Amino acid sequence: MDYKQQAQKVIERSEELESQLQRPDILSDMKRMTEMGRTHKGLAESVAKAKEYLAILADQQEWEKAAVDSSDPEMQQLAFTEVGRLRERVPVIENELRILFIPKDPNDLRAAILEIRAGTGGDEASIFAGDLYRMYKYYIDSRGWKSTLLSESEGTVGGFKEVFLEVLGEGVYGTLKYESGVHRVQRVPATEAQGRVHTSAASVVVMPLADEMDEIEIKDADLRVDTFRAGGAGGQHINKTDSAVRLTHLPSGLVVTCQDERSQIKNRAKAMNVLKSRLLDKQISEREAAESAARKSQVGTGDRSAKIRTYNFPQGRCTDHRINLTLYKLDAVMKGDIQELIDGLVMEANAEKLRELEKQG
Repeated sequence: MDYKQQAQKVIERSEELESQLQRPDILSDMKRMTEMGRTHKGLAESVAKAKEYLAILADQQEWEKAAVDSSDPEMQQLAFTEVGRLRERVPVIENELRILFIPKDPNDLRAAILEIRAGTGGDEASIFAGDLYRMYKYYIDSRGWKSTLLSESEGTVGGFKEVFLEVLGEGVYGTLKYESGVHRVQRVPATEAQGRVHTSAASVVVMPLADEMDEIEIKDADLRVDTFRAGGAGGQHINKTDSAVRLTHLPSGLVVTCQDERSQIKNRAKAMNVLKSRLLDKQISEREAAESAARKSQVGTGDRSAKIRTYNFPQGRCTDHRINLTLYKLDAVMKGDIQELIDGLVMEANAEKLRELEKQG
């Protein structure tokens, strides 16, 4: 890779976008302005590193010239020292640029909707879904992101049958997207009299949050809207009005229910937001699957049926099967200490992208 050429290109691309974002025709087109703004923002780190790299190359050239041209021994010695220091720094920055030049997914900067559903395992699966919800909530809070509960359906003995959480913040989707898949727990349930270890599961789906700029068209004719009385587990907190809303998108078969608000209008708005994000997620998945065979590899597929992680309580370990990473600090993980897992997944995904780039030459 010609790092100098690539560094110049990324700086020129950023400057070009910055100039275009000032044009009246772009400023008047909110969709184009938003898309270009996301791309420009996504280049910021690469641009800063590219400028640092070019400055180091320029400094190295100046010191090399001084080492040859100067007749002052002290100046020559200083020049040789600086040239040596800069030559050591160059490959370090080139390695950083190598990672930064990996094509970015503009959706990585988006906020996200986090969906957790109880799977196999009955009541224990619902309890585990609640544990995962708290784990992610701890992590979200530690990052300074803002979260809002969109919808929940409680389990009969605790936890959730399903729960939706909107997470706002920069880079939320890019950070959490590899959490999508089946999470499995191995432990002795509180209701197990003989102390036997049971295995239960819950599925996690992370979707990029749709906004008003996305072309997600939902025709009235394609939407069935049902209203009903909201109620908690065991018939508790039942409203006397039909405030709960269920939206069925007929072409895709997607169904979204929201009953958290007392207002039917608010529940419909929340449900519509989730539905649009699900349709956006579907569009992205289909496009990526068509564009790249690399999506078939485990990391980055977002395969919602794949077993991705096991939480083994008797052994106090958490294992991510995609990258063969095992952490023996399950208590900390369940309290939101999952950054090491996320970093490992992102590193492996980047390595896959680099391998793909190298194949393409």
